Amino acid sequence: MRLILLGMLWALSPLYVIAQSYPTKPVRMISPFPPGGGTDAVARVIAQALSDSLGQQVVVDSRGGGNGVIGTEVAARSAADGYTLLLGNSAPFAILPNLTQKLPYDPIKDFSPISLGALSDFVLVVHPSVPVKTVKELIALGKARPGQLNYAAGGTGTPSHLAMELFNLMAGVRLVQVPYKGNGPASIGLMTGECSVMIGSGPAVLPHYTAGKLRALATTGLKRSLLDLPAIAEFLPGYEVVQWYGVLAPAGTPKEIVDRLSAEIARTIGNAKLAQLLTNMGLQPFSNTPDEFRALIRLEIEKWSKVIKAAGIKGE
Repeated sequence: MRLILLGMLWALSPLYVIAQSYPTKPVRMISPFPPGGGTDAVARVIAQALSDSLGQQVVVDSRGGGNGVIGTEVAARSAADGYTLLLGNSAPFAILPNLTQKLPYDPIKDFSPISLGALSDFVLVVHPSVPVKTVKELIALGKARPGQLNYAAGGTGTPSHLAMELFNLMAGVRLVQVPYKGNGPASIGLMTGECSVMIGSGPAVLPHYTAGKLRALATTGLKRSLLDLPAIAEFLPGYEVVQWYGVLAPAGTPKEIVDRLSAEIARTIGNAKLAQLLTNMGLQPFSNTPDEFRALIRLEIEKWSKVIKAAGIKGE
């Protein structure tokens, strides 16, 4: 028995050494959406925090395109050695799997979830030229002008798209989507007046709201959470859309490295300075275990499947 135990310890020791010495070189964190959007902003905050925590630079690699598919596939096909990470959200992991059967990755099988980093309500904003100041007024305008108001979204199948389609369903209006290549470009389209309305992530739209370039009407959580804005649920009971941002690694990444990264994220998220930085961006700092994160992804896939079917949304 003693020999067996010694043999097991010997077999496990290389993994222990790897986890303890990791990382020995810079780590790449892929952001699968263009700069200027919420995912990219969160990636840069968490990457800097991990750089300080790990003692090695964590470099953000922006790989926007395909509603997050391009960067997510790059991460899935990368070496499972802990030196490529992904800052994912619900679009490529929970929404797109319900819209296409031809994704170049499997959101469950091809990734090792590490930890959530932040949660965020979306914000319903309008261009200043739109003559509404409340959700009630927007609904009334939408009913008075069916099919005439358009909304900016970060592409078909993105959370901003699904959040707006859920709004259409529950409010009984028909606002028309104008798809952009990411929330950053969508925000620009709204500010230039190409579109009238948008439900965007806090990091993507709040800076423009505080600068007076957009008018914020409400948030998408069940309760008030940002700038004391009302929740859409106050006008449409039961309406709720919450964005999540989390760090993942390619499937097969050593568990010891995954566990260490999860612990480091939990520790850095608990730092008051970092927590305040995320809060200022309209985010709620939040971490969980790899198993909890994987369970969340499965639940999100089920949730968005129901919304997509109800709205009759088809993949491109």
